Amino acid sequence: MKVFKFGGASVKDAQSVQNMARIIAAHQNEQLVVVVSAMGKMTNAFEAILAKTIDQEPFEEAIEDVKNFHLSIVKGLEIATQKQLQEDLEEIYEQLVMRLNSYSSATGYDFIYDQTVSLAEVISTKIISAYLTHQGITNEWVDARKVVKTNNTHRQAMVDWGASQAMIKSQVVPLLKDKIVLTQGFIGSNAKYNTTTLGREGSDFSAAIFATCMNAESVTIWKDVPGVLNADPKKFENTKLYERLPYKEAAEMTYYGATVIHPKTIKPLAQKKIPLFVRSFQQVEASGTVIEECQVPNLNPAIIHKDKQTVISFKISDFSFINEHHIYTIFEHIKRLNLSINLMQNSAITFTVCMDDNPKKREQLRTALMEEFNIYYNEGLEMITVKNYNQETINELMQGKQVIIEQRSRNNFQMVYKVN
Repeated sequence: MKVFKFGGASVKDAQSVQNMARIIAAHQNEQLVVVVSAMGKMTNAFEAILAKTIDQEPFEEAIEDVKNFHLSIVKGLEIATQKQLQEDLEEIYEQLVMRLNSYSSATGYDFIYDQTVSLAEVISTKIISAYLTHQGITNEWVDARKVVKTNNTHRQAMVDWGASQAMIKSQVVPLLKDKIVLTQGFIGSNAKYNTTTLGREGSDFSAAIFATCMNAESVTIWKDVPGVLNADPKKFENTKLYERLPYKEAAEMTYYGATVIHPKTIKPLAQKKIPLFVRSFQQVEASGTVIEECQVPNLNPAIIHKDKQTVISFKISDFSFINEHHIYTIFEHIKRLNLSINLMQNSAITFTVCMDDNPKKREQLRTALMEEFNIYYNEGLEMITVKNYNQETINELMQGKQVIIEQRSRNNFQMVYKVN
């Protein structure tokens, strides 16, 4: 039993869907669960529609754009005349409009986000299921909202592993005897069957959930890169492919901001010792990267870049020393606002953190702590983390940069710098 995951780039147009179908067809005699994301940039498009709703702006034209995008793919796949698909898509669009119209401030942004943006995945998988059927690939469309169970935290839902395993084993596993299962990434539901989402780019995690609950043989994430590289090829030259990576290394890379895999993906797979393959849908014959329990000596330094960073410094207003009480107070408010720290540093009277910039929450944090601290911040920064660093790599990366914070440990180097 295997799990395949295809992201938005792998289903961004008709040609991409056809390519995906060829990959699936090569494995259609195996027990296979296929997890699929929204098509192309449709998650962004749905978020923009929701933003119009909240700003009380007309959203009808934006919905028409979404419809036309999907229709162009349907026509390119030559399945536009399938009556059931037409009815399914029309029903989903009606649900979208109904849910947008039901929004009020009392509903809450996170709740309505999950009820609307999640429909991009539903549309994507409806189209792909219809195309696979058209190609003679027997498949069963499964609603992930019925089998992936979570708590009530919208947009960052925590998985109820016991309930999810029971649902997946009873409703998904029996289907695999004679057909491929096609389902959605990113989405689940709480005990009241309200849709929840697992966090942005959470489809990788969805694949890990299905694999873990079924004790799968492996998970393969199909991407537009040849595998896990030691740096983002869009930002750095001469990147190198990791043929094998230990779970621990991959998990730490995601923690520091590597985007090739969702951060929550590794842990459940490592606990069950399920290997994770990262392969290119453009070069299907290449083996890519396998992440598994292994030891790899002399790993190339991993370079992880994050932009839109803000450094915030909390200085004791009465010139006493920073102590555990002060740090606890700061952390309590950071936790309350659901912010994440990328780097922290303290001196005798100052505690400094670096985090992804969020002006609204940054101001809320400042307001909450301004009586106890003098607060300063520096925005518009970037951050680089180097795992398994060497001095040559650091020297090259620091060249020409105005470094604000620099930290290093035995294996990791981090710097926050101002963009010149």
